[in-house]
Amino acid sequence: MKTINDFNFKDQKALIRVDFNVPLNDQFQVTDASRIEAAKSTILKILKDGGKVILMSHLGRPKGIQEKYSLKHIVPKVSKVLGIEVKFVDDCIGSTAENAVKQLNNGEVLLLENLRFYDDEEAGDVQFSEKLSKLGDIYVNDAFGTAHRAHASTEGVTHYLKAVAGLLLDKEIRYLGDVVGNPQKPFMVILGGAKVADKIGVIENLLPKCDSIIIGGGMAYTFLKARGVNIG
Repeated sequence: MKTINDFNFKDQKALIRVDFNVPLNDQFQVTDASRIEAAKSTILKILKDGGKVILMSHLGRPKGIQEKYSLKHIVPKVSKVLGIEVKFVDDCIGSTAENAVKQLNNGEVLLLENLRFYDDEEAGDVQFSEKLSKLGDIYVNDAFGTAHRAHASTEGVTHYLKAVAGLLLDKEIRYLGDVVGNPQKPFMVILGGAKVADKIGVIENLLPKCDSIIIGGGMAYTFLKARGVNIG
């Protein structure tokens, strides 16, 4: 697997899929910046090379364009974490986004608007993927939490741009490979999340390898209901 360490990004536009689906309070302030911090090393490596960084992410589960899910709210926190002023554009495709990228200088960062303002993102739409690909010279996936989904920004763009792994994605894959492939005993797994459908395959794969599985998050209620427990 190729990572960003295999490339020099000087004068290159790096289109990075990050997972900035962070929690916000009622004042639209980021209450936990862990996911932003996790992507920092990848972004700074590309900037140090003399490249340009275009960040794309989703936030929440919007139904169309909803102001409360705009990624503009997280710009101050991303800027603070990276230690540089992050630019923002209120679209993720089309002439508005393309013009913003053209104005970007080496060593600068641009954050695109929420990918999920377009249904085409989750549908893995081919045309949407192609439009996203026009914003970069090389694609970097550093969003481990969404890498398993065949969305336009995760799988689709790889048909149009050379694709490499970010440092976070590489770290997670190596860690999981070691832990699951050669676990120390006793081996306990703790799983969270809301979507059971995304996790059933994971659970079935882990059952023969681990001693116990603890299920938490919203997903736990599905299992409780299946056991006859009242929920809600």
